Amino acid sequence: MIKLLPCLAALAPLTLFLAGLAPFRGRARDFVGRAIAAAATALVFVTAAGLARAVVGPGRSALLGAYGLGASLHIDTLSVVLCVLVGFIGLVVVKYSRNYLDGDPGQVSFTRWLLLTLASVLTLLISGNLVLLLAAWVATSVSLGRLLLFYDTRPAAIRASRKKFVASRLGDGCLAIAAVLLYLHFGTLEIADLATMARNGDNMGTPVIITAALLIVTTAMLKSAQLPLHGWLIEVMETPTPVSALLHAGIINAGGFLVLRLADVLLLATPALDALAVVGGLTALFGSLVMLTQTSVKVQLAYSTVAQMGFMLLQCGLGAFSAALLHIVAHSLYKAHAFLSSGSIIDLARASWTPSPGGQPHPARLILALTGVVGLTLLIGGGLGMTPRSNPAQIALGSVLLMGLVHLMANAIDERPNAFVVARGIVTAAGVATLYFALQAATAWLAVGSVPAGRPVGGTAPILIAALVVISFAAVTLFQNQMMRRADAPFWIAAYIHLRNGLYLNTLANRLVLTLWPRASKQLSTNP
Repeated sequence: MIKLLPCLAALAPLTLFLAGLAPFRGRARDFVGRAIAAAATALVFVTAAGLARAVVGPGRSALLGAYGLGASLHIDTLSVVLCVLVGFIGLVVVKYSRNYLDGDPGQVSFTRWLLLTLASVLTLLISGNLVLLLAAWVATSVSLGRLLLFYDTRPAAIRASRKKFVASRLGDGCLAIAAVLLYLHFGTLEIADLATMARNGDNMGTPVIITAALLIVTTAMLKSAQLPLHGWLIEVMETPTPVSALLHAGIINAGGFLVLRLADVLLLATPALDALAVVGGLTALFGSLVMLTQTSVKVQLAYSTVAQMGFMLLQCGLGAFSAALLHIVAHSLYKAHAFLSSGSIIDLARASWTPSPGGQPHPARLILALTGVVGLTLLIGGGLGMTPRSNPAQIALGSVLLMGLVHLMANAIDERPNAFVVARGIVTAAGVATLYFALQAATAWLAVGSVPAGRPVGGTAPILIAALVVISFAAVTLFQNQMMRRADAPFWIAAYIHLRNGLYLNTLANRLVLTLWPRASKQLSTNP
């Protein structure tokens, strides 16, 4: 049964590949109907594999190859959870695209590439050997590139596709070199064998391992649109909405999956994890600030994705691998819904409630509320056995999560505070914190044996990074408050303009692209 488990999971991408490549003559809606059936069947297969995994444990197929090189499949909690996630979102996106692109002459071609993209992602998730993983990694990038250029006459779509091409090829090269270094060092590219040998700890801190780990981390950051090569993700808004939903809710998580899958190897190279945490934290901070100034709903969601991927890689860098898995699942479900329902944002905004007075509490009450939510996070986390020393990432991200309730808490502490209102605010924050830590504990239990428990306790770098994250996002909360209170002041007007343009990082990247592809520059200048 354990040997058959990977074969059951492999039926999912195989079904999508066959449906995407099969010849078809007829109405576009009929083809999309067949695609929906294929996506539903794939979801059934991965769900069945997940249930079988829960009963019989992880499964691993034989290697189709020799000398540790080739194709094999590996099914564990990590792959099953993400396969079910991608299968579910894929089915929703394919169904959504049926009406979204109804009547478009390219609907059949679009649906084909959508199925091939989903198949590539599922193959990536169940790969048991780095050779197959690298092949699926490249296939995912290529098929996504075709979707990004669905409207190939739009200048912004061309520019985004070319920037994505540069980032993807750099990532492919880094991953390929890392695979070569790992093979030369370990003598195999079987992922399960790499993890087993890495857990022995005999290779800690060797130059080859550190170099390979840094290349893997670089690949993950390129795939997840981290600073400074994040601009391509912002400009994919020129693609159809189903592509945006699939990209932001599924494919963008491939960088995080790569880190989680090779986490045992990365634990041998502390500098790589520290670099991942620093870049992830800076990207999260940058994306959160810029997101506050955007007026386009989809661009705001794109910067939100940049920030959330930064949070996720920050968790990986701090050793909270199970927390990163939970973050991937939660963000994917939220972001898919956000993109597919983005057309209703005006109705939602009109129905939203604005707290009094004017939605902008006094800074003193804001600081008091910030202090309260951070203290509440430490208190509840400590009660459940999570401390800043043992679980710095969970405490830091829990504090940032509760900062979302700061304005609610600050307005509860009104000029004439009401005991019932204040108590209700405290209970709400305590409930959110308790639920957050309970989900963290449940995910850690579920992922045992699939991802490492965390970095070895000791060292000050993770604690310092976590502390800087909490302080930085407390400052962002105060910054947001002051920007709204002093919107007419010259300093805040200038700050708004600079942030509105993403500190011009994307503009610099666009100039570089136009320099590297002068022929594309002419095309971009002639198209309206």
